Amino acid sequence: MPNQQELGAMLVQAGKISDEQLTAAFTRVEEKDLRLEQALVEIGAVADENDISVFVGKQLNIGAIRLSDIELNQDVVKMIPYDLARKFNIIAISKLGKTLVVAVNDPSNVYVLDTIKFITGFSVQPVMSPESAIKKAVEYYYSDSSEYIRILQGLDESNLEVIATSDEDAVSESDLQSAVQDKPLVKLVDSIITEAVRKGASDIHIETYERKIRVRCRIDGALQEMSAFPFRYRAAIVSRVKIMADLDISERRRPQDGRIKIKMGERAVDLRVSVLPTIFGEKVVMRILDPTALQHDLTKLGFPNLALEKFEHAIHLPYGIVLVTGPTGSGKTTTLYSALRQINNVDINIMTAEDPVEFAFEGINQVAVKPDIGLTFAAALRSFLRQDPDVVMVGEIRDTETAEIAIRAALTGHLVFATLHTNDAPSSIVRLIDMGIPKFLVASSAKLIMAQRMVRTICPTCREETTVDSEILINLGVPEEEIKDFQVYHGRGCNECNQTGMAGRTGLFEVMTVSPRIERMILDGAATPELTEQALKEGMITLRMAGIDKIRQGTTTVEEVLAKTT
Repeated sequence: MPNQQELGAMLVQAGKISDEQLTAAFTRVEEKDLRLEQALVEIGAVADENDISVFVGKQLNIGAIRLSDIELNQDVVKMIPYDLARKFNIIAISKLGKTLVVAVNDPSNVYVLDTIKFITGFSVQPVMSPESAIKKAVEYYYSDSSEYIRILQGLDESNLEVIATSDEDAVSESDLQSAVQDKPLVKLVDSIITEAVRKGASDIHIETYERKIRVRCRIDGALQEMSAFPFRYRAAIVSRVKIMADLDISERRRPQDGRIKIKMGERAVDLRVSVLPTIFGEKVVMRILDPTALQHDLTKLGFPNLALEKFEHAIHLPYGIVLVTGPTGSGKTTTLYSALRQINNVDINIMTAEDPVEFAFEGINQVAVKPDIGLTFAAALRSFLRQDPDVVMVGEIRDTETAEIAIRAALTGHLVFATLHTNDAPSSIVRLIDMGIPKFLVASSAKLIMAQRMVRTICPTCREETTVDSEILINLGVPEEEIKDFQVYHGRGCNECNQTGMAGRTGLFEVMTVSPRIERMILDGAATPELTEQALKEGMITLRMAGIDKIRQGTTTVEEVLAKTT
């Protein structure tokens, strides 16, 4: 690999980047102690480090390889001892006769190539690959403790019949049943689920493509790819999951839904399974419902003190409606569950209508709505009112009928919790009125409306101060007088956070109390901007303002707040 100055000059000369981009990249190299390739990616001069490897490979006439796209043979990889592979950041790719193809980041290091030739007895043909990609491959393929490697080796050593053929529809149900009961395959699927639960994932995605099977986990709201799996077992892996979920393994043309209940030690975990046919096979998504991972303490969700006081006051009112709003995945259900757990006492009757019921709680009467048989949110609410409730929770207000029943329940002596899909708290008022609810009913029933988002938090192990352009901070909403002393942090990436720099999530909350003044404004038909202005005067903190506070505290990053708030 050319040194950084030479590489930069080569890229400029070839027209891959501009002089200005090179200067900006070297500035970032010095500020953040990065390699030039990383800096060029960060400033957007190149798409990824693979592009640079391809360019250098062509210049040196040795070629380049994208390691994430191929599956390596363990026997070939182990021809190079682990200590050498790690020390020199190299990995063996394949054998071609008496030639060993090796991925390297610095093909100019003749000493390394000669050492590999001496140890293996093979001629060495280097190919370019990014340093980060080689490091990741070395750690994966040499990890003897890796459960996946041991299981995959067991698959290769077993007599499992491969059922991923070019014509999967021709595979008989008996063949599938036989293949998916093979012990190594059973262990493989079990290990995927176990590893995802251990990492605190909320979802597992198993996706089949033309020449690849990909398994990803959603951790802290972001998808992360798990280890590579043999493409030839794709149908067997999917069929094993379907059998666990009690689904029809012979049906591969229609979507199917099911559930799996597993036990990990003392933990009972539910998985909601969805199978969807795609052009290259079936995609499986498993939603992990782990009660032990659910945060029930309102004080640990990320509320600022004043916002928490307002919310706790509202959930202890004798009647009225408390709305929690935000997009899917913003933590609305977790917040409402936490509120119900706080007020759950033997002297009150709590009833919920949910779609679906994600977690069961003792002392709370939970109903799963089933629209196909007429048990809608509205129908459940009507029945609740004949069940002597004190507190009612509606999983989601989707239509006028549900909204009207919920609001009338709030006006007749019940405390109602509900969720709604709007972007912020003040616009929820206008949304209810647009649904056909009279203004006087909205004004008299609504007690508190809260919008929320979830943002990832910076890994505490590798957190460090960083710099952000002042113009970005101004556009974010940071007051100009604070810009000079405004400290910003990010995660460098470490083993604790799987090199992501992020670990865990926290909430951003916009809490609007419906004061007497706001009630009058609702009756007068005030628009969202007017309601927002008044709420701000009364102390409401917007989602963006809450995000800036989290950045100021070093809890999250500028990128997270920009992505989740407006």
